[in-house]
Amino acid sequence: MRARPLSDAGVRRVVRAAASAGRRGSASWSIVFVSDRELARMHGRWLDDASPTDVITFDLGDELAGPAGELYVSVERARKVAAANGGSAARELALYLVHGVLHLCGHDDHRPRERLRMRRAERRVLASLGFAPEGELDF
Repeated sequence: MRARPLSDAGVRRVVRAAASAGRRGSASWSIVFVSDRELARMHGRWLDDASPTDVITFDLGDELAGPAGELYVSVERARKVAAANGGSAARELALYLVHGVLHLCGHDDHRPRERLRMRRAERRVLASLGFAPEGELDF
């Protein structure tokens, strides 16, 4: 099994930066790395769309326990997309983590204005972590 492009410490750093940007720095997050096949299965089951995707999130927070969530992320997809675009698999994986955490912090990307706001937040977080821009953030 190949090593993940981001270490556990790297994943924690990315998630903390995204949560801080989303004003949910005290939230509890669970990160689960799955295959493309498993993520597509989950996408079909929970979102009625069995197409491949990069990250799926579940908001598990409540008023008593506070904000919490699960992120299911495909390292396989990050490697494929990075290779196809000539980019860094670590940056691509960081993007998926940032995107997922921002969703759990209340960002949305369904309407153009919301999508633009989310893309800007993603760029800021990635830049704060030292990841150089790589093309448009549109997935």
